[in-house]
Amino acid sequence: MSEVCVSRKHRSARERRRVRGAGCLGVVGVGGRPDVPQVAIAGDGDAVSETVGNGNEPSFVSANVSSPPTIDLTVERDLRGIRIDSFLAKHLRNYTSWRLARIVRAGGVRIDGGPVDSAYRVMAGQRITVQLIEPPDKLHPSVPIDVPIVYADPWLLVVDKPPGLIAHPTGEYQLEALTNVLQPWLDARTPVRGLLRAGIVHRLDRQTSGLMAVALTHGAHAALSTAFEQGRVAKTYHAIVEGRLTADAGVIDAAIGRMGHGRSILMSARADALERKAAVTRYRVLRRCADRTLVEAKPQTGRNHQIRVHFAHIGHPLIGDEFYLPHGAVRSPRSQVRAERSGLVDEPVMAGASPDVDDESERGRHALHAARLEFAHPVTDLWMTFESPLPADLRELLPQGEAAVPETPIASALR
Repeated sequence: MSEVCVSRKHRSARERRRVRGAGCLGVVGVGGRPDVPQVAIAGDGDAVSETVGNGNEPSFVSANVSSPPTIDLTVERDLRGIRIDSFLAKHLRNYTSWRLARIVRAGGVRIDGGPVDSAYRVMAGQRITVQLIEPPDKLHPSVPIDVPIVYADPWLLVVDKPPGLIAHPTGEYQLEALTNVLQPWLDARTPVRGLLRAGIVHRLDRQTSGLMAVALTHGAHAALSTAFEQGRVAKTYHAIVEGRLTADAGVIDAAIGRMGHGRSILMSARADALERKAAVTRYRVLRRCADRTLVEAKPQTGRNHQIRVHFAHIGHPLIGDEFYLPHGAVRSPRSQVRAERSGLVDEPVMAGASPDVDDESERGRHALHAARLEFAHPVTDLWMTFESPLPADLRELLPQGEAAVPETPIASALR
C-alpha cells in the first residue's frame, strides 16, 4: 500500500485563513460558504485508501442544487486583466471557451452583482457569479480501470498510476487515460457534474507505474506546474535494468535530445541527437541478481524518457523496454539494422524477448516505477512525501533470496 507523510506544523490564524480562501470554488445552493472549497474529498489533507474505477463511486454530495446550478468564483491576482470568458475557462475546464462565451452573452454571468459584457476584463478580488445554464461540452468519457488514490484534499490528489494508462487522451489512446478514470470520481464528489477536471501537472510514460500528483483547482495547477518546471519537486524511481551494474552508486551526466531519424517521440543521449539538453540522473544499486540489477534513480532534470535513455546509454537498458537498447540503439526496423551493421549491438532484441514479438501483451512493460514523490503543498506550503512499493509484476522479475546491496558512504552521498 502506498504511504504518505505530511510535515505538519502549528498553523497561525493568518495561515488558516489563507488555506480556507485559496483556490476558491464554491457552490451556491448546497449549504456551503462560497469562499470555502466545496470538494473537501478527505478532510483537511488526509491520506486515503481508495480506488477509482471499482464501481463503488458514491452519489453526488447534495441533491439540493438550484436549477440551473450557480457557482461563485473570486478573481485571483495572477488572473487580473484577462477576458471574462478566459477567466472562466481557467476554472471551468470541462467547458470550451465557445460554450462559456455563450453563457456570458446569455446573461448567465454577473460580476459583483452586476451584468457583464463578453469583452470585459476582470480585476483582482471581484466576485463572479455563474449560472451554468448549459452543460459541460468536453467531459472525458469514463473508463472502468482501478487507480488507487493515496491522498486527497480540496486542491490536489496523489494517485498510484498502474501501467497501461497515459496521463490524458492523445493519438490512438483516447480512452485509457488517467483523466478519463478520474472524471467520474470527481463528479461523484461535487454537486454539479463537470465542475472539476483533473489537472495533469507532470506525466509518467504509459507503461511506467507509480505516483502522480493531480491538481483540482486553477491555483493548485499553476503552483504545482511551476514547482515541477523549476525543479522544486523530488522524484525517486525504482528500475530493473539488464546486466549487473558494478558500481554501488553513480551519476549519469549525458545530454538528451530527439533522435534524428525514426519516430519523433524517441530520445537519445548520443552526440547526433537533435536539440540536446543537459540531463543528469543519480542512482544507487539496491539489489544485484545474476543478469539484472534493481536500482534507485533520481533524475535531477526532467527530460523525456530520461531514466530509460540514460541506463540504455551506459549499456544497461530497462528490462522490457519497448524502444531503447544498449548504447543508443532503438527497437525499430531501420535503426535496428543500422545498429547491427555498425557493431553497436551484438543482439538486436532484449533478453527474454524474441525478434518476432511485437505484441505488447506478450513482451510485458518496461520495469520502471515512480516510488517516491516529494513537494510543497501548493496552498499550505507543507512538505509532503508519498511512497509506493514496487508492484507485484516487477517484484516477480527479481529472483527470491537475493540480498540487498549494503549502502556505502559514497552511495549515501549521492542520494
